[in-house]
Amino acid sequence: MEVRLSEILAALSHAFDITEGQPRGHSERSCLIGMRLAENLGLDESQRSALFYALLLKDAGCSSNAAKVAALYGNDDAAVKRDRKTTDHLRRNESLRSLIRNTAPGGSPLTKARHLRALVAHGSRGARELTVLRCERGADVAGKVGLGSSTREAIRTLDEHWDGRGYPAGLARDEIPPLGRILCLAQTAEVFWQLGGPEAACDVARARAGSWFDPTLVDSLCAVQGDTGFWARLAQPDVSALEPQDRVLVADDARLDRVAEAFATVVDAKSPYTASHSAGVAAIAVGLAGMLGLDGQAERELRRAGLLHDIGKLGVSNRILDKPGKLDEDEWEQVRRHPRLSFEILNRVRALRGVALLSAVHHERLDGSGYHQGLDGSGLSLQARVLMVADVAEALSAERPYRPALAHDEVLAIIAREAGTKLDRNVFAALEGLWAEDGGAVLDQTPHAPTPAGVI
Repeated sequence: MEVRLSEILAALSHAFDITEGQPRGHSERSCLIGMRLAENLGLDESQRSALFYALLLKDAGCSSNAAKVAALYGNDDAAVKRDRKTTDHLRRNESLRSLIRNTAPGGSPLTKARHLRALVAHGSRGARELTVLRCERGADVAGKVGLGSSTREAIRTLDEHWDGRGYPAGLARDEIPPLGRILCLAQTAEVFWQLGGPEAACDVARARAGSWFDPTLVDSLCAVQGDTGFWARLAQPDVSALEPQDRVLVADDARLDRVAEAFATVVDAKSPYTASHSAGVAAIAVGLAGMLGLDGQAERELRRAGLLHDIGKLGVSNRILDKPGKLDEDEWEQVRRHPRLSFEILNRVRALRGVALLSAVHHERLDGSGYHQGLDGSGLSLQARVLMVADVAEALSAERPYRPALAHDEVLAIIAREAGTKLDRNVFAALEGLWAEDGGAVLDQTPHAPTPAGVI
């Protein structure tokens, strides 16, 4: 099936939105604003095409600094990022208030003081390093998808400021690529539009003109403040008509595979404890499909599902994902919702609806004890059963903070206890055969990072 790349990226951009603590549709709304600026400025078709994809992928590196943000602040990473979006961190008093507000909320004075000391020590140099990581990872994802240098450079520079006090390189004025300047203004305008409509969006643009933003771009934005029809479209954003028609990019099967591979890196970057989980699950699932005689289409769908099944985890706090101890009931509830989020995000792409269905059930169990729907064996296809076993096998084979990676025979012994009750007996037999045949090479394709206790 061929589908427009714009449809895929617009749908999957919701994963970035939840990682950044934004309402779903933030990236699409930013795209509408940015493309309106491009129209007002008379950018040519080549520039508009590069800008269009940069706006949809601007937050592709968002997961790479989530664990560090959560650890530094002692807070939900998405909550910190959401607050930072409305803070002018270059204004000392405003930045200090944000820092105090977001540091270890609900914690003891000692805990708050410990995190504040760490944040002060981290300083502007540490903030710059986090931004470098985020921007470079985002540009890398755009490259993996097959997008050009102008799109990648726009993503690299979206946090640069007109006065040279932005990150990561401290570029100023015309040193900042025009598309990067548009991304910077468009995303901020969208955040403030959420808070107070077009007036709030234009007010913050005027207030930061000449510091954060190119004054010419601010004038262009404020020129449409009274265009009620334009702003009304942000309520239900649809970017499909904005892709330059003579430059439409189509995603065939090969490109869709590249998108899945690229987004898997976004998912796995969310936590240092799952650095290669998605690729590992995909590799095991493909191996099991071969052992069970599934056809090429089923195998390709399983590979994509392995790569994307945990995309919903981008909406789970790193305070939970990286917790070394036992999760409480509220934390488990947050974890249990990630298959539903995976389904909702993936189901927006017509070409991934089969993948969405598989991803939604990867934590279900044959006896009905799984989550999030509590399905039993009657509602679980063979592909779903393969993905379930592949997910468990990869997770058990990864290091945990309190033990090294389990050997293959140990993993098999653990899964054997659930074969026939919770997990499919025939798929387990296929796993035994697969590992006997390849000596576990499937799991050795990529290095494993630790997996936190209680989270598989």
